[in-house]
Amino acid sequence: MSTRPKSSVLGGPRQAVLAAAALAAVTVLATAAPALAQPAATPQQGRVYAWISDGWGGGTVTSTPAGINCHTTAWDPYAEGAEAPYPTGTCDASFPVGTTVTFTATPDPGSYLNGDPYPTSLRVSPGYNPVWVMFCPQDGLCSSW
Repeated sequence: MSTRPKSSVLGGPRQAVLAAAALAAVTVLATAAPALAQPAATPQQGRVYAWISDGWGGGTVTSTPAGINCHTTAWDPYAEGAEAPYPTGTCDASFPVGTTVTFTATPDPGSYLNGDPYPTSLRVSPGYNPVWVMFCPQDGLCSSW
């Protein structure tokens, strides 16, 4: 039989090497954990559209939070060669689903707002989210809706 010295409770050189290797592995894993973290998910978006009805008046629709800033110009449908103007500016925008968007409609000089924006505010859903506005000229000529 061979006479080998018994290890102490703290272990011999072999256990010291194993303990050092285990400590090194724990340190590597602890520093590698953030690299394994997943990036934050992008919130789902819904699209909000401002639809300015053809009331022949002019004005602007804006949103809070910012995103919609849509303007139409007043026009006379009975003028020779008259063509309806196409709204300009940002008439649609994406917002995170669940965001409450509030609308403000401001008529141009010589026009008035034919009722508040409809709806005056909305909670964004996935997909299509419309708001409707009609501006009329102050001379009383306004298309029916």
